[in-house]
Amino acid sequence: MVKIRSSGYAHLLAPGVIGPMAVPNRVVLPAMDMNLCVDGEIEEGDVAHFAARAAGGTGLIITGCCAVAYPVGCASTKEPGLSEDRFIPGLAALADAVHAEGSKLCVQMTHHGRVARIDTIDDRPLLVPTTPSGTRDMSALADNTPGELQKMAAVSGGKSATYHEATQDDIDWLVRCFADAAGRVQAAGGDAVEIHCAHGYVLGGFLSRADNQRTDGYGGPLENRARLACEVIAAVKERVGDSLAVIVRVAGREFGEENGLTTEEAVGAAKLFQAAGADAIHVTGWGRNPFSNFTDGPLPDKVGAYVELAGEVKKAVSIPVITVGRMLPEVGEAAIADGKTDFVAMGRQLLADPDLVSRLRAGRPERIRPCINCYVCVQENFWDGTPVCAVNPALGNETVLPLVRTANPKHVVVVGAGPGGLEAARVAAERGHRVTLLDKGDRLGGTLWFSSLTTPDNHRLLRWLKNEVERLDVDIRLKTEATKELVGSLAPDVVIVATGAVRDRPDVPGGHLPHVHTGDSLRAVMTGSGDLSQVSWFLRMAGRLGRLSGITRSPKAVRTVTRAFLPMGKDVVVVGGSLVGLELSEFLAERGRNVTLVEAGQQLGVPMALPRRWTAVRHAREKGVRIHRNATVTRITEGHVVFRVDDQLMTAAADMVVVASGVSARAPLVDALAGTGPDVHVVGDAASVDYIEGAIHTAWRVATAV
Repeated sequence: MVKIRSSGYAHLLAPGVIGPMAVPNRVVLPAMDMNLCVDGEIEEGDVAHFAARAAGGTGLIITGCCAVAYPVGCASTKEPGLSEDRFIPGLAALADAVHAEGSKLCVQMTHHGRVARIDTIDDRPLLVPTTPSGTRDMSALADNTPGELQKMAAVSGGKSATYHEATQDDIDWLVRCFADAAGRVQAAGGDAVEIHCAHGYVLGGFLSRADNQRTDGYGGPLENRARLACEVIAAVKERVGDSLAVIVRVAGREFGEENGLTTEEAVGAAKLFQAAGADAIHVTGWGRNPFSNFTDGPLPDKVGAYVELAGEVKKAVSIPVITVGRMLPEVGEAAIADGKTDFVAMGRQLLADPDLVSRLRAGRPERIRPCINCYVCVQENFWDGTPVCAVNPALGNETVLPLVRTANPKHVVVVGAGPGGLEAARVAAERGHRVTLLDKGDRLGGTLWFSSLTTPDNHRLLRWLKNEVERLDVDIRLKTEATKELVGSLAPDVVIVATGAVRDRPDVPGGHLPHVHTGDSLRAVMTGSGDLSQVSWFLRMAGRLGRLSGITRSPKAVRTVTRAFLPMGKDVVVVGGSLVGLELSEFLAERGRNVTLVEAGQQLGVPMALPRRWTAVRHAREKGVRIHRNATVTRITEGHVVFRVDDQLMTAAADMVVVASGVSARAPLVDALAGTGPDVHVVGDAASVDYIEGAIHTAWRVATAV
């Protein structure tokens, strides 16, 4: 367990050395594929993306996957190529841009092996150590929408993979490809290369017993399975000498299947890699089946997921170790201080805020925009799209920053202090407008506060937004109903309505019984505020006691207290299996409730991003949630919910019913303000129900245009 300290970031900000490369600090941007290249050539968008992270102070920038044999062995034609001299100018432009900002550039070198989907599209067999056997569990795809399935199929052209077991000629060719690619990085002025020996790519495939059943000198014992990677390392080192640092990426553990790489084997491999000439080891992790355990690796949902794995590697080698896996600044600082790593790689966090290091240097860590671990960015890679960030609308379009201050300051009134309203207020104030923020509730956050109960990462975003609007002197008025008359009295030039979605009760017999809750009434109970008139006397009392005790002011306190005391019966039916219903079902099941989830459609967890959705469905099942798809509620009684699945009528016991469906966009204040003078805009769920990503992005678009 990593001990988190709060005494500054001296270790994280200290300079470091990897082989011949001096790095200004210990923060690393790991490979995050942006899919912005054209036919393998690095374009302006890629340069701007990486240069922005360098400008923000990141010590070492590692590119996304770059193909050593482009287009052979590629996962995408949008990844950079390293196989021809025509790729050098783009690499050189990237190196120059990164160097101009004071950072170092590392180019990741890959051959994707069994996941090289461009080979399948181009009718080439996939290069593998051994032909894969068995079938992969694809049941999670039941929760993909038809549109998502179509996009996933399109990236492989609808073709099925074939395989070619590597011969000695293939192995010799691979070694030459990596060495030649490193030579081109050297010619382009790069500082380091990273040899990818993980995530199921060809070198990682040779290393793992699960993928390598060879009986020649490249199979069997670990030394044999690591031989190809060691030959690549030695060839690269011979080609570039001490002009480039050579980093090797290895999984500290493979998850999800028998015979996957163990930590003991990873440690042994790291020692062999060092002996072959590696200057550093980058420890990652890999969930072998992306449809069931992608959130174990390569992009884990656990903070500091691979720190202990990296610590084991560090004990065994004398070269630097890099750790990745949800490495928040405080976690990385502690890991370095504890001797478990030397450098800290932060991927999604640096997508969310490219200025992370600059903010740490300035002593303002609270100003770092947090990644909320929603996997929206990662989802795009499943169909070769350019990642987007739920909390950073500028990702992929870095030229829009910094925000331009207006030459015509206006009075902007924002109605609603949920994520959309807070972001609109923040951006408008940042641009120099005078901002008044109104909300009828007693706290900032709206649904973002409530969602923090089931999704703690959301509270980090709320805390950041709160700090920012306070820093920018936004005039915040809580417990204030935004009527036409009140808004008119403020004489605004612009009104931004961010009042959120409307939640209706089910239009079935029993839909208005007191034990039937919408998100609004349940939020009133959990926060001890709002309209409690529609809930039972016991829940009203529990809510008010929670408010008086102060417990309901803190999502963390609510999460803790409700594990011991939850003011509801044992049997709960959740109607609606979208994002809110699925997460709420797991939350209640964790607290000992017998939960039945009833979803009218086939897919659960929409609009969660795919990896998070697959994991959420699996977790709900593991917690004992009984799931019914294609189910229509027909009646609610005082003790049961009656629903129909196909031609079968079913009944579930229910002391409480939570309706997580029937959510719609509606903004009646807009109609009331029509013709009164100010420009009126609608953002967030009041405009379209798209949750945090939609709220932040629509608010950004409106507030940057005001």
